[in-house]
Amino acid sequence: MTNFDQEKIAIENERLSTSFDVYGYRFTISGPAGKAYSGACQDFAYFESSPSDNADLIEIIDAEPDYEALPEVEASIYTPRNVVFKSGDVSYIDYQGRGIGIYDKKTNNFTIQSRDADLLYEAVYLFLLSQVGAFLDEQHMHRVHALAISICGHAVVVLLPSGGGKSTLTLELLKHPEVKLLSDDSPFIDRDGHVYAFPLRLGLLRGSEGEIPEEHRREIQRMEFEPKVLLNYEYFSNRVTSDAKPGLVLLGARTLSPEGSLDKISFLAGFREMTANCIVGIGLFQGLEFILSSSPWEILSKFGLVFSRTRNTVRFLRRSQIYKLRLGRSSESNAEAVIELAKKSFCDQGNQGAALDSETTRKQPEE
Repeated sequence: MTNFDQEKIAIENERLSTSFDVYGYRFTISGPAGKAYSGACQDFAYFESSPSDNADLIEIIDAEPDYEALPEVEASIYTPRNVVFKSGDVSYIDYQGRGIGIYDKKTNNFTIQSRDADLLYEAVYLFLLSQVGAFLDEQHMHRVHALAISICGHAVVVLLPSGGGKSTLTLELLKHPEVKLLSDDSPFIDRDGHVYAFPLRLGLLRGSEGEIPEEHRREIQRMEFEPKVLLNYEYFSNRVTSDAKPGLVLLGARTLSPEGSLDKISFLAGFREMTANCIVGIGLFQGLEFILSSSPWEILSKFGLVFSRTRNTVRFLRRSQIYKLRLGRSSESNAEAVIELAKKSFCDQGNQGAALDSETTRKQPEE
């Protein structure tokens, strides 16, 4: 073995750690320098914080999964991406023989072991999405599956299904300097309808990255879907804002029209869409909730959670203006239509619109 090989092994075995705080949910990612560790840390860079003694530990181990060390128990849950085995407070997640995840309910720590860097990264990312969502559900801050930007201090929340073009619209909107980003996929809404940032990565299908510099993007092979190009947080970090008052809710739909258009619609129409995208959480990954329950619907059977999500949704909608956004073939036209409406509603001091809220913005939600 050459000196170069020895140095390479030493670097790979060196363990690093970074701590984060997502609105009170504290965790530390630990692992060797590499694609999985750096990717997960880049995704949550907005929330990087000083170390905490009570942080959950997310440990990445770049090694072949040790099946011989696992207890001989029957599977309890089957999903397309993994099979789950439970023994007391510990869940063992088998990623089709390619990796093993171990979740300890008592300590709330998670370990993932695999030689597949993409699997290591995706397992950590999806686990953290579940943990953050579950923790903030208890704090009455709830995710909504939507793109959210801020213009003149007011949130513009665009509801589109997965594959509907949220990231494409995000990149087009960010070409305009007055636009600030909250999240391209899942912002949080509190009891007052206030919208909070959750800026992670931006995901694009391969071939749609355009002129984005190579150093700001990376590609991953996903467990279930086609490869995806991810834009690192650092690429758009200077465009992120912490929070925004209620403003516009846009129910998006793609059309074959040449240009985008907007029409005002009813509260009921907005509530129906928000029921799917916030109260039920369609489009939001809830993998850990599924693993710890017999089904996602068992979680929603808890009246308190349903009530809290519904209350936040109603408060948010009542303080917002609701429109139907018909996306045309022109990305530029779509973005311009959204910005023009937002400016007319909020930036003109003579026409503040129906959704104004006199609260001052705040980064941290009230307890």
